Amino acid sequence: MHRRAAASTTTSKVAASRERRARRGTKLSNGGGIRNANGLLPHHLHQPVERGDVLKKLKVGTLCLCLTLIWGGAIHFFNTNSTNETDGKDKSKWNYGGVSLSKNPLSRIRNDKSKYESNHESISEPIDQSPYTISALEKNPYLGWQPPVIGSSISWRTCFKAAATSDGTDQPAGCNENPDELGKAPQVEKDWVPDVTMVRKMMVYGKDRDGNQFPPPLSKELCEDIGVFGDKTGDTNKECLRKTMIHPTGPLNSTTVTIDPSNHFGHDSDSENGSITVPAPKVMCLVYTMANAHGNRIRAMRDTWAGGCDGFLAFSTESDPRLPAISIEHEGPEEYDNMWQKIRSIWKFVGTHYLNDYDWFFIGGDDLFVLPHNLKTYLASLTHKDGLDPKTKEYFVGRRFNSGGHDYFNSGGAGYSLSQATLRRFLAAMDDAQHCSAGTRTSMEDVMIARCLNYLGIHFTDTRDAKGRERFHPFAPGTHLHWKPPKEGEPRDWYEDYNKEWGILQGQDCCAPDSVSFHYVKKASMVRHMQALIYSCDQTI
Repeated sequence: MHRRAAASTTTSKVAASRERRARRGTKLSNGGGIRNANGLLPHHLHQPVERGDVLKKLKVGTLCLCLTLIWGGAIHFFNTNSTNETDGKDKSKWNYGGVSLSKNPLSRIRNDKSKYESNHESISEPIDQSPYTISALEKNPYLGWQPPVIGSSISWRTCFKAAATSDGTDQPAGCNENPDELGKAPQVEKDWVPDVTMVRKMMVYGKDRDGNQFPPPLSKELCEDIGVFGDKTGDTNKECLRKTMIHPTGPLNSTTVTIDPSNHFGHDSDSENGSITVPAPKVMCLVYTMANAHGNRIRAMRDTWAGGCDGFLAFSTESDPRLPAISIEHEGPEEYDNMWQKIRSIWKFVGTHYLNDYDWFFIGGDDLFVLPHNLKTYLASLTHKDGLDPKTKEYFVGRRFNSGGHDYFNSGGAGYSLSQATLRRFLAAMDDAQHCSAGTRTSMEDVMIARCLNYLGIHFTDTRDAKGRERFHPFAPGTHLHWKPPKEGEPRDWYEDYNKEWGILQGQDCCAPDSVSFHYVKKASMVRHMQALIYSCDQTI
């Protein structure tokens, strides 16, 4: 997988061509004219030359020389005149008769990249340059791989009818959820280290290695009102996205973000305001899952938002280099009540192999829907506001909760981010049994890591926007839109209790327009529905 192919250079090809011609006895002459088989010049070069012809050619040559001098003088005049008259204007153009002409139209055509870049943002590499080179495929044979496209005329609503816990085996062709469509996962070496950039490369190029569009296009039917079981009513997720005006902050393949450093809760009105375009931070997205979710949830992520992350890797109970997903060992059994030990192993693996490759590391479960460009935009805005670098400054970013007293943590369900500096410090302290719960077996992985970071002096960041609206969400969109506190006499609500310190905005103020993540999006069909609503559909529908 790591062999390198020796590519022939242009120089060697030219030399080989000359050598072949020498062996054939073929010679180059007269600026590329080739002698015939008898070694003679082509017939038209053997014609006798008359004296009158020489005089005619001399006159024509003199006339051409005069015209060339006149034309050169005109160019110099226009260029000089334009330079004198257009101070502060575009000096790469001539001005003639009030019309601006490019000094070098061919150069303008060559340098015009507007056809190859997004209308709003730059992309990470030219889209006409395929990443599926021989050397790249030798290193990673699964780069650009996609499951076979299975044609079907079923309605997408049919795909919503399966239970949220379904592994996809009961889903018909066309839902893109049946594990049989993936086939058996290829075997990997014990020390295999996944190429976490493969989905990003596919996203940027816009095609898989077979030339099919990537991410796969989404049906217009997914723009309609679709309830959680496929009904034509009760689409509260769509209702929330429209009322809160949640939208992407830029294309998923962008390498820049446009930030507003003032859009933070408690922002000082005297500090910087206005929009600024800056390079996007590099973010690696990590998802914990099980093998029975590869064919539906992980595939749906891969086919929608995962390519917006610069790195993407699923940590599972089975490795599959096509996704990619990897199974790593951890202390104790593979069960929900031992989630903390699995997360500890994930962070150790990431720190060992990818720590210096990314500015931020975002982690969540396989029922999480993420807007990666919004995540990058927020993170860039945060560090720009603070004037700090995530490689050297510790950040702990997500949806803060307080379960009582001083027990603050970021919701694991909504996903949270560690800056590179934070992950580095956590790795150095993670085996501290007293302060970092190294031997504890519990499902509360989000609480455990928060306690460890708090011991290290790393505290949560308030991620609300300037109007107090949340960006990271522990529930699906519709749940947040319609959430209300319990009435007097009703049982207490843990969600209200965990947010008492700062309160919960209700209705359309529940969610910031530049929201980052939503939890409990369990159905693969709902992932595609939300992706279509946010990125593809007419926002007025």
